[in-house]
Amino acid sequence: MKAKIKYNVVPKVPPKLEALRSLAYNLCFSWKGEIADIFQRIDPGLWAECRQNPVLMLGLVSQERLDELAEDQGFIAQLERLNQDFDRYLSQPRIQVEDYCPEVPFRVAYFSAEFGLSDCLPIYSGGLGILAGDHLKSASDLNVPLVGVGLLYQEGYFSQYLSSDGWQMETYSVNDFANMPVILVRDKKGRPLRVSVDFKGKTVQILIWRINVGRVPLYMLDTNVGANPAEFRGTTGQLYGGDREMRLRQEIVLGIGGVRALKALGIDPTVIHMNEGHSAFSALEKINIVRKENRLSFDAAREMVLASTAFTTHTPVPAGNDSFDPGLLRAYFEQYAKELGISFRVLLGYGRLDPHNESEPFGMTTLALRLSAHTNGVSRLHGQISRGIWQNVWHHHPVEDVPIDHITNGIHVPTWISRGMAGLFDRYLGPNWAEDPDNELVWEHVDQIPNTELWRTHERCREHLVSFTRRRLAEQLGRRGASTAEIQAASEVLTPDALTIGFARRFATYKRATLLFRDPDRLDRIVNHPEYPVQIVIAGKAHPQDNEGKEFIKTIIHLAREERFRRSIVFMEDYNMYLAQYLVSGSDIWLNTPRRPLEACGTSGMKALANGVLNLSVLDGWWDEGYHRDFGWALGHGEVYKDHAAQDNIESRDLYTLLEEEIVPLFYQRGRDGIPRGWAEKMRAGLRNLVPIFNSHRMVQEYVTRYYLPCSRRFNTLCREDFAGSKDLAAWRQKLMTGWNAVSVEEVMSSDDLEMPVGQEVEVVARVKLGDLSPEDVIVEAYYGRLDHQREFAGRETVPMEVQDSDGDSYTFRGLIPCRTTGRFGYTVRVMPSHKRLENRFAMGLVTWA
Repeated sequence: MKAKIKYNVVPKVPPKLEALRSLAYNLCFSWKGEIADIFQRIDPGLWAECRQNPVLMLGLVSQERLDELAEDQGFIAQLERLNQDFDRYLSQPRIQVEDYCPEVPFRVAYFSAEFGLSDCLPIYSGGLGILAGDHLKSASDLNVPLVGVGLLYQEGYFSQYLSSDGWQMETYSVNDFANMPVILVRDKKGRPLRVSVDFKGKTVQILIWRINVGRVPLYMLDTNVGANPAEFRGTTGQLYGGDREMRLRQEIVLGIGGVRALKALGIDPTVIHMNEGHSAFSALEKINIVRKENRLSFDAAREMVLASTAFTTHTPVPAGNDSFDPGLLRAYFEQYAKELGISFRVLLGYGRLDPHNESEPFGMTTLALRLSAHTNGVSRLHGQISRGIWQNVWHHHPVEDVPIDHITNGIHVPTWISRGMAGLFDRYLGPNWAEDPDNELVWEHVDQIPNTELWRTHERCREHLVSFTRRRLAEQLGRRGASTAEIQAASEVLTPDALTIGFARRFATYKRATLLFRDPDRLDRIVNHPEYPVQIVIAGKAHPQDNEGKEFIKTIIHLAREERFRRSIVFMEDYNMYLAQYLVSGSDIWLNTPRRPLEACGTSGMKALANGVLNLSVLDGWWDEGYHRDFGWALGHGEVYKDHAAQDNIESRDLYTLLEEEIVPLFYQRGRDGIPRGWAEKMRAGLRNLVPIFNSHRMVQEYVTRYYLPCSRRFNTLCREDFAGSKDLAAWRQKLMTGWNAVSVEEVMSSDDLEMPVGQEVEVVARVKLGDLSPEDVIVEAYYGRLDHQREFAGRETVPMEVQDSDGDSYTFRGLIPCRTTGRFGYTVRVMPSHKRLENRFAMGLVTWA
């Protein structure tokens, strides 16, 4: 029986406590500990039971307790002070929006399929969502004019529990939005604001919810509307759930529905940032809207959107790059292509590496690459790997010229450090350190922290982790129906003063969670050393369909149950943000063992770093650029193996050796005061040198400077004078696309095997045929660099060449190559579209080589 009418019962908050409501509905509580403290003060047990959800807590706390607090002068004084600080944070930012781009409008729309903001909003699965959440938090702190767009999942990602045999099982809890810090968006008449998309000829309505992330609004889309057809109502049901068609529907809602939601909200972004390819349809819908509203051709509208779109690719693993069968796409997009003013075949071409290959699936990453002015990987190594993976999109260019750059990820430091470490930083770095976490001068003050205070603070974090682990393990065993003796034994696991290794991440097989356990007997000798014990805490989820990943979990569980490991190896169920905060602050070593180069970034190590935890990792992702022996340890030297079994054998032995010969001895090498000074110096060095780099404030500022502001300026330029710039650019692009076949380098006039003294210049002269194009349409360059033994470029630079004279459609260009160092060098000549007209001159894929 279903109710005909529904209503919400809300707490009757006394007027003196009304500020609690505004604090509860802003995610600032997830990184400003003093706000979380006041809710915990209301009822510590209820706060924990509610998963630190202040909205739910206000609905469950008794009216008597609220009335009592309204008369508590100490509580009221604390609340008033907090509310004043909160209002000051919102209304008095250190940076004004106008400071970023005073001359033109500037606003960013940030699209992501998941956002990890707080444990009380379980709408994330892993690193992609956590990164998106940290991006929004830093954008708020920096007052970047940004709005987020995502999906509000009714069930979110699964909760994990283990069977008695150690096999991962999944359960999905229904999210009750009425008791979460989300607000339904309504129109001026008080009705829920809705937009719609089309699924195979049927209209699907979408509700819009708002989450306040400090100063940043995050708009979340929800298809659970009674008026929707039953088969489509659950589109936003589960994160990464369902089949390929369900995934396609979700990405239609996110991309097309997201742009329509912004339109309905009156938000007109000058930049769209697609966080992974899930939201690539947003570029198509932006073209659709610009085209219809301004009566532009598809090509002119595309120029507007392409110039103002940035795309971040997050994974080199094929499963992370969605693709769809052309037949499935036709059912959803054939009519939509007509709306765009193009054929369905042309639409398919935008999502294919080879647009002429009729059997190739439609790739979301390929679509995003073709419709973005800027593309980046999330670490230096990942950018390099991505250029190789996606070279076929620009197959006429060498891999070094593929227009995929990198902006290394970072973490929102205030969210991820422990309260103890935050207090230590307040005392020695100054109370405003959290507002300036990317300032190297701030982190130089780490040297003023006495070893005793640094170490004792970390020891307390480890004690908290051990205590938390025992409680959580007892709860796990109780749910599983374990005996009283087994539950009591949980209070004996781990010891507060032993070297603790933390390993927590998705159980994707390339992350090799079992590498540490390949030789149980050698591991036994390490963890059960009579004088220098070691303990290991593990957590992580396998994708519900990843049976191999589940086997990894089962293997570890069975090993941990052996008597020799029962007290020293613990697997914690249901890895989430709350558990992660204990692990990244209480471990001594943060272990990461991916198969290089498959880890795009790996931000969990950055979270550990900010808490003074030392990293032991394969040189992959961020650690490939962050590693130095003063900060931690590297597993291997950056090798890439073809034989994975041999790699695992070699690297597992290296891992044991590092533990036995370097890490364990350094940890237990204590002075008379019990402080491991060598260890503490490594902690200090990591905090001083790496935290100001690997944080999301630096990351967001890089996006603003390198992508957001140039895109916004370009967008505004193309909009002027009734979109004259956009129309002209589209016509020019068409001119180049149709005339490029006539472009050729007829002759390069220079002798081979020259010998040139250092400091002189090599003259390069080339005859270039341009057909119907003019020298202003192109840039001719000398492409030169050091050669390897096969006469291939080992590195390359370019110098522009200037036109000297002409003969019909043939032109002479001249340039000078500087001879700066000795060695074997070579050069060639290339012709490309003029960089003066394009945000990214490589994006057209046009190049002619000598």
